[in-house]
Amino acid sequence: MSSVEEFRTEIRGWLAANLTGAFASLRGRGGPGREHEAFAERLEWERHMAAAGWTCVGWPEEYGGRGATLEQQVAFHEEYALADAPARVNHIGEQLLGPTLVAFGTPEQRARFLPPIVAAEELWCQGYSEPDAGSDLANVRTRAEREGDDWVVTGQKIWTSLAHESQWCFVIARTEPGSTRHRGLSYLLVPLDQPGVEIRPITQLTGTSEFNEVFFDGARTRAEHIVGAPGDGWRVAMATLGFERGVSTLGQQVGFRRELETLIDLAVRNGAADDPLIRDRLARAWTGLETIRCNALRMLDGVAAGAPGPEASIGKIFWATWHRELGELAMDVCGADGMLAAGEPYDLDDWQRLFLFSRSDTLYAGSNEIQRNIIAERVLGLPKEIRP
Repeated sequence: MSSVEEFRTEIRGWLAANLTGAFASLRGRGGPGREHEAFAERLEWERHMAAAGWTCVGWPEEYGGRGATLEQQVAFHEEYALADAPARVNHIGEQLLGPTLVAFGTPEQRARFLPPIVAAEELWCQGYSEPDAGSDLANVRTRAEREGDDWVVTGQKIWTSLAHESQWCFVIARTEPGSTRHRGLSYLLVPLDQPGVEIRPITQLTGTSEFNEVFFDGARTRAEHIVGAPGDGWRVAMATLGFERGVSTLGQQVGFRRELETLIDLAVRNGAADDPLIRDRLARAWTGLETIRCNALRMLDGVAAGAPGPEASIGKIFWATWHRELGELAMDVCGADGMLAAGEPYDLDDWQRLFLFSRSDTLYAGSNEIQRNIIAERVLGLPKEIRP
């Protein structure tokens, strides 16, 4: 395996050579609040990457990856973001389910499900949150009952990102009647193209529908499509969440820095930077981003040492709050013009979309309130919050 700098040079050169021709127009497409943009073309790009061996780079080679080290994976995500390459469409399968199957799946599950993820032939979504079990995931009520060679799933999931584009969903369901909280849950792999599954897109503030409600009414999946033992789903689900906050965070920050630098340029051009309060907020945004990067590096040090610390929860609060405040700052830099849509019926510019979509940053993937409780109770050892 090449060194980190050789690896970085290789992916940088490949991106420069391949984000051309029909793919050149995909630069900067997709991303939060813009997942609908050129989806079919971005899927084609993903498959082009797969053919060249640039998907799942951190997976072991025996499962179709490159066996890249942690440092090389960081370099990949940074270079991908620096190239302004299009937002990935296969990230849930590649970054969440794939590592979960490598860690907990059976040989048969790995042989069946990992190759189509590597090839971007099957897309996945995450069936965790429910109307009464969002950040409080242990309150899951979706149930699954064993009938012969199948699990039969009944319930509702919500905020299910890209379900309308996916073929499969990994679902947390209660398989032990009468169980409560973390006990009695199982981790099931459920096909979406079948009777008993209804997907309803949810219109967001941006006017787009990146996430969905998913209703299961007697949907079926094969008995062997359970990851881990029945009733052991909580442990597997928490491992998946651990993979969610991994090496891609530094690539995310490259995008944040691009947004901040573009906003500073706008503030200078339109005179907003003449206001000392705006200048102060821009400076605070810059120092905040440096703090986020420092924390992310601390988190990756812990991951490399095999003992992840509280930095993942701390980092989620940091970047989510920072990004939401950047959206608010962008509206103040834009001034009164920021209140006007560019055209009918609801044509938003990049700053308006940033402001509206970033309102959700402090909610999804664990709300700030839940992250603070985790830090207080599990890291600092403070008394648990009183719950009814």
